[in-house]
Amino acid sequence: MKNLYNKIDVDEILNRVEKLTPNTQRKWGKMNIGQMLAHLNAFIETALDSNCQERMLIGKIIGRFFKNRYVSKKQFSKNSPTSKNYTFIDQKDFEKEKSKAILLIKQFYENGPEKCTKHPHPFFGKLTPNEWAIVQWKHFDHHLRQFGV
Repeated sequence: MKNLYNKIDVDEILNRVEKLTPNTQRKWGKMNIGQMLAHLNAFIETALDSNCQERMLIGKIIGRFFKNRYVSKKQFSKNSPTSKNYTFIDQKDFEKEKSKAILLIKQFYENGPEKCTKHPHPFFGKLTPNEWAIVQWKHFDHHLRQFGV
């Protein structure tokens, strides 16, 4: 399965991120391009252990029942709900967020599984480093498809 610990998969995601421009328009959803990149950055920071989030009560109750689907080959659904901790309503600087996304993707890959967070996912609970890498790839893929790249 594709993941951000595989160099080929990392290069694919980086090439797609490079294709984004300030004028890239979404195909679905509410976020603009800058907000989407800030959203991706906040979530990969969680996996990098620099933006830890508390477990959501609903996640503690039912998250484990949905975890297998989350880390499977199945793509994320369009217009899925997003935690308020990863939602941005203010305008974001596109170039800054794009540069940060590229840096964070490279950092995640270079850090490897050893430096992946040990904290649970806010909804799904405990993820292995490999599961975090799969989810990060799927999350970037989802939003890059949202913006047509």
